[in-house]
Amino acid sequence: MAASYKRLFKLLIDRDMKKKELAEKAGISIATITKMGKDGAVVSSDVLVKICSALGCTMDDIVEIVPGGIEK
Repeated sequence: MAASYKRLFKLLIDRDMKKKELAEKAGISIATITKMGKDGAVVSSDVLVKICSALGCTMDDIVEIVPGGIEK
């Protein structure tokens, strides 16, 4: 199984927010957000919590577990 962050990027589009704005608001690097755009990217739960806090949402709003994804 793997995580997909397509929900996060759709949410950013819906809110007309740029990745750089999210990085600043959440206190994470733009490199981390860029990494999340790649299939099978692994980020810590701390990063996800910071993003959720910055956006006022839940993890279900930004991440989806997809079967048959990249396993390490």
